[in-house]
This record gives sequence, structure tokens and C-alpha cells, in this order.
Amino acid sequence: MEKFPLINMTIDDHEETGVDFIALVDTPAIEREWMAFNKQQKLEFKVENEEQRLIMGAIMVADLPIYRRDEEHGEYYVRFSSDAIKKIVHRYFKNGYTSNVNLDHTTKTDGVYLVESFIIDERKRTPEGFSKIPNGSWFGTMKVENDEVWKQVKDGTFRGFSIEGIFTDESQKDLDKQLIDQVIRVLSEA
Repeated sequence: MEKFPLINMTIDDHEETGVDFIALVDTPAIEREWMAFNKQQKLEFKVENEEQRLIMGAIMVADLPIYRRDEEHGEYYVRFSSDAIKKIVHRYFKNGYTSNVNLDHTTKTDGVYLVESFIIDERKRTPEGFSKIPNGSWFGTMKVENDEVWKQVKDGTFRGFSIEGIFTDESQKDLDKQLIDQVIRVLSEA
């Protein structure tokens, strides 16, 4: 891993933060693809049930540094802790976003929706046939009723999941809390 800043991401108490969509993509940032194999030849994503059109794989991997680059910040990594992922998953379901699926972060699609979701822990382990992922990671199964999207899943156009949403820099959140605490202290002393 290059020596770039590492930013811990989370969501805050504002309802606008969180995952709005799960995208079907060709190259997932979490480096876990569907119907593809890594160097150890373990299945990373698979068509769970061809007849039922179910696809399964990791949605978010806890503590995985994900490379990013933009004009404002340059090159850096982001990661999500298991606690942040848990908050994100809970808000995602609270908001009823299980049918919010798009293709390559551009085109919202109908007929694709999340039917199973769980956080990896001591009780619910990484499913057999997948590379083990850390506790606190988000794993899911989607149903693909859309014929065109199913064709693209089968031909390898889409090979993994990618999240889309608004997140907060954990260190900025801590700085904001410290500033608020300091203002409250000053006001209470006045």
C-alpha cells in the first residue's frame, strides 16, 4: 500500500448520510468480484441460484483500505470500520432502499433487489466457497428479475457490488464534536 492518507469513513446523525444505492459494477472497489477468482482461486462472487437468478457476494469489507483519487484531496485511501458498516446497514434498511440498485453508478435499474443481507460475525460466517472476510463486513444476495441485467451478469459485464452514498470523515466528526464541546464549556463558564 502506498503512503497516502487513510481516512476512516462513517455516517453521522444526519439522515442524508449513508448508502443510497448498491451498484452492479465491472470492477468493485472492494476487490471482490462475482463469478471471478482471485490468486488463491477461491470464489469471490457467484450466481447462487441460476434458476432463481440469485447473485451473492461481499457488499462492504470491514477495515479494507480502498484507493481513491480526486482533484480536491489527491490520492488517499478510505476504509469503513465494522461499527461504521453496522450503522450504514441499519440506516439502509430503515430507509427502505433494498430496491435502490443502479448499473455502474449511473443508471437506476428496476427488477434487481436485495433479498438477503447480513453482517459477518461469530454467528454468521463468510459463506462456504468465498474467501474469508473480516467480521463486521456486509454480505448480501440479490434477486435479478430484469432480463437484460441478468444477461449482463452472466456474460461478465457486471462482476461485483459497489456502494454509493454520502459519508463522514471520522476524524472530522471527532474534531466537530471537540469544537462543540469546547464551545459548550466556554458558554457554561461565561
